[in-house]
Amino acid sequence: MKTGKHQKIITRFPPEPNGFLHVGHAKAICLNFGIAQDYAGAECNLRFDDTNPYKEDPIYFQAIKKDIEWLGFKWSGEIKHASDYFEQLYAYGVQLIKMDKAYVCSLTGEQIREHRGTLTEAGKASPDRNRPSAESLALFERMRTGEFPDGSYTLRVKIDMNSGNINLRDPVIFRILRTSHPMTGDKWFIYPMYDYAHCLSDALEGITHSLCTLEFEDHRPLYDWILETLQTPKHPRQIEFARLNLNYTITSKRKLRELVENKHVEGWDDPRMATLSGMRRRGYTAEGIRDFCTRVGVTKKDTVIDIGMLEECVRNDLNERATRVFCVLDPIKIVLENFPAEKCEDLTVPNHPQKPELGARTVSFSRELYIEREDFLEAAPKGFFRLTTGAEVRLRFAYVIRCEKVIKDAAGQITELRCTYDPATLGKNPEGRKVKGVIHWVSALTGLNCTVRLYDRLFNVPDPTAKEKEGVSYLSFVNPDSIQVNQKSVVEASLKGAAPGAHFQFERVGYFTVDRTSHADALVFNRSVSLKDTWAKVQAKE
Repeated sequence: MKTGKHQKIITRFPPEPNGFLHVGHAKAICLNFGIAQDYAGAECNLRFDDTNPYKEDPIYFQAIKKDIEWLGFKWSGEIKHASDYFEQLYAYGVQLIKMDKAYVCSLTGEQIREHRGTLTEAGKASPDRNRPSAESLALFERMRTGEFPDGSYTLRVKIDMNSGNINLRDPVIFRILRTSHPMTGDKWFIYPMYDYAHCLSDALEGITHSLCTLEFEDHRPLYDWILETLQTPKHPRQIEFARLNLNYTITSKRKLRELVENKHVEGWDDPRMATLSGMRRRGYTAEGIRDFCTRVGVTKKDTVIDIGMLEECVRNDLNERATRVFCVLDPIKIVLENFPAEKCEDLTVPNHPQKPELGARTVSFSRELYIEREDFLEAAPKGFFRLTTGAEVRLRFAYVIRCEKVIKDAAGQITELRCTYDPATLGKNPEGRKVKGVIHWVSALTGLNCTVRLYDRLFNVPDPTAKEKEGVSYLSFVNPDSIQVNQKSVVEASLKGAAPGAHFQFERVGYFTVDRTSHADALVFNRSVSLKDTWAKVQAKE
């Protein structure tokens, strides 16, 4: 910009509509759209790379658009498609044939791979490499009109079968696919290959910087060769960066599709999936994901990022925005014997202790309450400051109570705790009285039954694909405990009308989001992240 080489920066995000976007795409989205935000007048196009109609579906087009908008970005102008340029791409193919830089090849896909050679052996020229241009032009036209079956012919560019870069050994730029296309219907019987369509689409749109991952670094000479050979008016600059790799995570769309199709997960938006739709349903925020992408940065070195960093970014964002509420996951009933049976006291409590601007809410306090089963020990060890027989504990924002008696069933299981409360302790400790423990609670009179889904990592090893070369599938490492469904939880009454997608902190438990399947009579909550990185503690202990 300073030298005048570019008057305006134009980037693009070119997803294939053959699956849902995942966290790796979030990095590319933040980079491409972020650069467009950084420079005055800059633009970022959304262009669907729809060159393989066999794998494309309208549902993917819609999901991709939704994810980009959810992340907080907006593309420039109308949405674009590689298929918008099919006519021009065909014309460029004709031009290459006339320049004797391309030829129609009759080798099968397997034969082309065999002729390509290896990293240490040169390739072998196709018998059709010297086919006359007029003959290739005629065949190419007949390919377009659908005269030939799939796989019978391809159009290849003539570069160098001895090149040290295998991508330059006469790559295929058009193949026959006799199938309907989501955008063009049955108009075309030939479709361009990615390497060919991508660079020319960039040039046609006037893209200045084609930002992609390191896997395309070896493709850059082909990108430049096509544009230079055709002498296109615009020649974008391809720059590669390291893709986002997270431990305990898979971002291969093929593998993600296998997880969905083989019913290992509920769907593309399963909260355990690394897809943006799955993360959104789980309760991850767009702000948290953008912060994570900023922290990861853009480098040339492939690294594996600890998923704990992503969880921490989400946790930090939710800490600022999530309303605090009470929910008891594993309830045990307590009865306050000296509290009037007919009384229900309304207590005003803050929605966020550090943010008074978020207001307050009313919670009901009654004779019968629920507390967490783990917050009571009949014979407590030293240092246990929660409820135990004959000891006191404070109920958050309410009173100090004392456990007087434990009720058990015939099997010896605790069914109820008989307690007393001190009316003089509402929200305070009287002078000279020390009560260290504070626990949360829910009124048994007004509390709402709900389903709580506790999610953990989908895989139980850091690199699920590490042993694929040994024949061990990544599916072997699917975590059987990646979801625990608790249907006996009780949440405070203020959440009765909670809308899907709303964020809450269940005090002392974690951050939760209302699931899309939730409704007033059957509340469902997904745990987004815990309050602390408990996984790191478990690992350290192990």
